Amino acid sequence: MSDLNTSGSSSTPSNSDEGLKTFWQHLDELRSVIIRVLIVLVVVTVLAFIFREALFSIVLAPSKGSFITYKWIDGLLSLANSLPLSGVQDSAENNTLFNLTLINTELAQQFIIHMKTAFCAGILLSLPYLLVEGYLYLSPALYARERRFAVPTVFGSYLMFMLGVVFCYFIIFPFTVRFLATYQVSADIPNTITLESYMQTFISMLLIMGIIFQMPVMSWLMAKLHILTSAPMRLFRRHVIVAILIAAAIITPTTDAFTLLIVSVPMWLLYELSILIVKHTNK
Repeated sequence: MSDLNTSGSSSTPSNSDEGLKTFWQHLDELRSVIIRVLIVLVVVTVLAFIFREALFSIVLAPSKGSFITYKWIDGLLSLANSLPLSGVQDSAENNTLFNLTLINTELAQQFIIHMKTAFCAGILLSLPYLLVEGYLYLSPALYARERRFAVPTVFGSYLMFMLGVVFCYFIIFPFTVRFLATYQVSADIPNTITLESYMQTFISMLLIMGIIFQMPVMSWLMAKLHILTSAPMRLFRRHVIVAILIAAAIITPTTDAFTLLIVSVPMWLLYELSILIVKHTNK
């Protein structure tokens, strides 16, 4: 009986008061957490809504030829002007002259987009607080070993998500919007891009790249749970590289090989990093 009690004590949550709480006490505590989270989310969203000019100066910056990424591309292309590469000069000229003019076709669309953008910014900026509140609520019910997994998984996932968002904002989205905005099947058909189309592409691409950058964190977690090993990851490396090239071509539908490499190489490096993480974790 003493052995049973000893083994049972090692497999219970660290907070002994958890067993004394009733279902309604847990529910009341959850309600308090939800209220605090909603208050912070609403406050940050309202602030993002109020500072409209600052918010949309960031969101609409990739639609201007003066965006830092286009200047960086011009600098690289100017260095390559002396090389016998076709289309280099034309690409540099397109970057310099690129300036996307957005239009609005619906009466209330600008106000709706303003609210949606402010809400997305509120979620993104208040996400650290949401994660902290969620962890503080759930941590008393976790075992010590589970808490060691939860902390690096949650906050590592947030860090990698933000890195994916930043990478998409400065690299992937500018290449995509420049190509799609200047692509024409005929010179007689000019492009007229709506604000709604621009914002849908912007938000969806940020979300996609944020999810893709979860690869190292998810690989580490699956290795910790003994679900994943590095051997099959190395075995299917060639297949993954082909899949990455296909995904990069879909994300950035451009015929420029330079753009394809800019997008695919970081994704390949993420996969290689995941292999090293899984190998180290398995040891």
